[in-house]
Amino acid sequence: MTIVRFLTSYHRIQQALQWWSSRQSMRLFLEAEKIREDLLQESFTIRRSLDLLARDNVNLSINRTQECLKQVDNFHHSLVELSDRLFPAYLQDSLPLAIECLLEPWLVSNPHLYFHINMPTCWRHESADRSLIVLRALEELLIITLPEVLMPISIYINLEERKNIGELIVQIIYPDTSTFIFYSSLPELNYLCESFQFLTSGKCFCRSQNLTIACYLCW
Repeated sequence: MTIVRFLTSYHRIQQALQWWSSRQSMRLFLEAEKIREDLLQESFTIRRSLDLLARDNVNLSINRTQECLKQVDNFHHSLVELSDRLFPAYLQDSLPLAIECLLEPWLVSNPHLYFHINMPTCWRHESADRSLIVLRALEELLIITLPEVLMPISIYINLEERKNIGELIVQIIYPDTSTFIFYSSLPELNYLCESFQFLTSGKCFCRSQNLTIACYLCW
């Protein structure tokens, strides 16, 4: 029986880590594709525009100059966003600020989602690698549990410290039973918890009741 339990546990953890690795690999692949399809093309356009400006310097127009400046500004903004996705801002200094930075695009692009965020003003020193795991776990949780279709959903996110243990609580409240049953039954939730526990030596578990999924990440 001991061997059977060990093999079962090993297989479960293996599946969870394979899932985590696959998600992170896909994230890097999408970033690489974005660089190739957007930033490299943008840099080529800017380079071409500057080359034409150098040739037609005598007839340089204000509109042409403004157009190039706009392209440079867009390119700079895209690079800032890319750097934040690869290594989120504030990660080395403050986990609460890094979480708020991560959530900002969700707030802007999803007005149908009602976020209630409670972050402490001060936080303990946290290693960047540990903070990155917490941040990625939160992001994966939101991607897994929030539908792409527009529907009113409330999300409560609370970060606090209990006796030197960091605890991030995420509650998602769904508007109807069918949506709740579907998302609360996803195997990815178990994969996420197993991966988080293994990578942080902490605890992660989810509870589902009354149209609410509550996930607790402790480390």
